[in-house]
Amino acid sequence: MAGPDPHNDTSADYERFEKEQLAQDRDATSVDTADIDDATAQNLVNDLVDADVVTPVPEDHVLVHELSGAAFDSSTQLAIFHRGWTAGRDADAEEE
Repeated sequence: MAGPDPHNDTSADYERFEKEQLAQDRDATSVDTADIDDATAQNLVNDLVDADVVTPVPEDHVLVHELSGAAFDSSTQLAIFHRGWTAGRDADAEEE
């Protein structure tokens, strides 16, 4: 017996389907950061400063995200980073 017909092999189709499904699952659970405008970012950063999660360093013109140690010179960058960082931690907690 010669084995399976290579023209009738659907394993590549199945693998492609699996990859597409995994990508859709990741997209469904990811945090949308595109909706952060400057005002929303500033409000989030102010809340994070009040909660001692972010420390402004005026002499260096940066905001330090205390939980990760990362520094940012833009409140929008910090807000996007914090949302992603929080989502990542939440996903890790769900896996445990």
